[in-house]
Amino acid sequence: MRVGVIGGGQLARMMIAPAVELGVELRVLAEGEGMSASLAATRVGDYRDAETVLSFARDVDVITFDHEHVPQPVLRALVDAGVAVHPGPDALQYAQDKLVMRRRLAELGAPQPDWIAAESPDDIRAFLDDHGGRAVVKTPRGGYDGKGVRVVSAPDQADDWFESVDGPLLVEQLVDFHRELAQQVARRPSGEVVAYPVAETVQRDGVCAEVIAPAPRASERLLEVAARLGVTIAEGLGVTGMLAVELFETADERILVNELAMRPHNSGHWTQDGAVTSQFEQHLRAVLDLPLGAVDPLADWSVMVNILGGPTDAGLTDRFSAAMAAHPVAKIHTYGKEPRPGRKVGHVNTVGDDLDDAVYEARAAAGFFA
Repeated sequence: MRVGVIGGGQLARMMIAPAVELGVELRVLAEGEGMSASLAATRVGDYRDAETVLSFARDVDVITFDHEHVPQPVLRALVDAGVAVHPGPDALQYAQDKLVMRRRLAELGAPQPDWIAAESPDDIRAFLDDHGGRAVVKTPRGGYDGKGVRVVSAPDQADDWFESVDGPLLVEQLVDFHRELAQQVARRPSGEVVAYPVAETVQRDGVCAEVIAPAPRASERLLEVAARLGVTIAEGLGVTGMLAVELFETADERILVNELAMRPHNSGHWTQDGAVTSQFEQHLRAVLDLPLGAVDPLADWSVMVNILGGPTDAGLTDRFSAAMAAHPVAKIHTYGKEPRPGRKVGHVNTVGDDLDDAVYEARAAAGFFA
C-alpha cells in the first residue's frame, strides 16, 4: 500500500511512524527541501501544478494531504485521471472556502454563529448595527492560525481586504463563548465513521496553545451532541479521512461550528499518546479504506502543549535531553523546524489520572524550549 501526501509539513511527518507500523509506504510531495516530512521518501514540487501532481500520483495508490491548499483544478485533474483522492475535491471545497462551508452547514442544519457574505463596507456596517457594534471578518480562502481573521468595530477596518480579495468577505457574529472545543471524526470511503472524545482547546494569538481531552466538565449530553454533530458534518460533506470540527461552547452549553479541517489537526495531537489509535494512524486507515481503529482514551486525561517558537540562543536539540530527564512521563515531539517566534516547532503530550499533574508535566516540559 502506497500513500502519497501532498505537503511536507509536520502533519505529514507524523504520519510516517504509523505508516511504518501499518506496512504502508509513505511518499511526500514537499514544497521545498528540508521540510519536516523529509524523513519519508520525498519529492520536491509545486502542488499548484497539475502535471507535477499527476506525475507524483502515478506511483501511489491514494493521494491525501498535509494541508487544504491544493487548487480545485488540480484536484479535479487527479480525479479525472482515475486517482483515488481522499478527501476528494467535493469535500475539500468546504475546508478551502469558508463561505462555501457556511452555506453548506446551514443546509445541514448545523448550529453556527450569525454570518453574511459582505460585498461592501455597507454590508459590514449593517451587520455591525445588528450585532452590538463588533464582528469577525474573515477572508474566505487561505487563512489559518489566526491569519485572515480580524475583529472589527468599523466597516473601514476591512477596506484593504475588499481591494485584495476576489469576491465577498465572510462576516461573522463575535461569539461570547465560554470556551473552544474540537471534535475529531474519522470516516472511510465505504462509510464507517468513528468520533473521538471532544477536546478543549486553548488559543493564544489565534494559534492553538494547549489541548485537554476529554474536555473537562463536559456533560454526557455535550459529549454526545458534539460527536453526533461531527458525524453529521463528515457524512453530509462526504469527508474521507480525518475531520476536525472546531467549536465554540457558550455559557448555556450550546455549541456552534467555527471552522473545519479535513486532515489530522493540531487539536488531535493528544491522540498520539492518549488514544488507542492516533489521528495519524486513523487518517491512513481511513484514506486506504481499512477498518478504523478504536478511539478510546488510554487514561482519564490527555494534555497537549505546543512548543511555539523555541530557543533563539541554542537549537532544540540542546534542550531535548534536559526536558526528557526532568519530565520522563512527557512525550516530546519535534518537527525538524528552525525556531522562530510563534512558529510551531513541536509539542508535548502527557497522560494520567490527575489532570493537574498532567497539565503541569506538559507545560513544564514544553517550558524547556522557551
